[in-house]
Amino acid sequence: MTIAQSFPLPLAEEAPRATTDFRNHILTIMVAADDGRPLLDRRAYERLAAALTEAAADEEVRVVVLRGLAGCFCLGGDLSEFLDASKHGGLIRAVTDLFRALATFPKPILACVDGDAVGVGCTILFHCDMVIASESSTFRVPFVDLGLVPDAATSILAPERMGYAAAFRFFCAGDTLSAAEARELGIVSETVAQAAEERAMFRARQLAKKPADALRQARQLLRGDGRHLCDRIDEEISLFHKALQDDTTLRRLARVARLSA
Repeated sequence: MTIAQSFPLPLAEEAPRATTDFRNHILTIMVAADDGRPLLDRRAYERLAAALTEAAADEEVRVVVLRGLAGCFCLGGDLSEFLDASKHGGLIRAVTDLFRALATFPKPILACVDGDAVGVGCTILFHCDMVIASESSTFRVPFVDLGLVPDAATSILAPERMGYAAAFRFFCAGDTLSAAEARELGIVSETVAQAAEERAMFRARQLAKKPADALRQARQLLRGDGRHLCDRIDEEISLFHKALQDDTTLRRLARVARLSA
């Protein structure tokens, strides 16, 4: 697979859906740009971070579900913002806020993946307590191919979850994982032939009915303190920002952006 193929366009357009939905103690959040593109730009990072911050403080919210568009979960960050140095400051702040919100979120987070999960669309899954994926889904993190480093504290989370050898192949060799392979390596919790969102919502309803305090406390004991993840997020972001000031990296990103336009 070439670098350009890491950013395929969705095969069919889907009409934009509401970015959030709340019912029965479950908050569902769309992982996409506000205009319906299966990408995360600065505004999407800010919206996601704000939604998680509010959900963390809202006692009515017991479970969060992240979902993408049908047939395409998320194709990563908006490369056009990487190429515009004037946008780097706001983008870095927004990305950092989202990653920190994920790392410190006190309640269960589920994700339903149907289709491609690329770049940040994949790394955010490492912060989810359960990931439900359709069997046709794929997972890829082409950071090194683009001259960048992993993000979202996955330089800690991936080796812990997958083991060092598998994490190295995934992040450094750039292997693409099928849903079955991602499940075997611990990225995905369950695979379904279809209707990943339906299965994820079933799991979310199941969790939302549990005693809320006991569920949060058990989760905290299992996950541990996320403050060390925030330190690694800052380190990764610093290296990421430094890479965006490298001319060779910028030319590589510009070429990929043109090919995927």
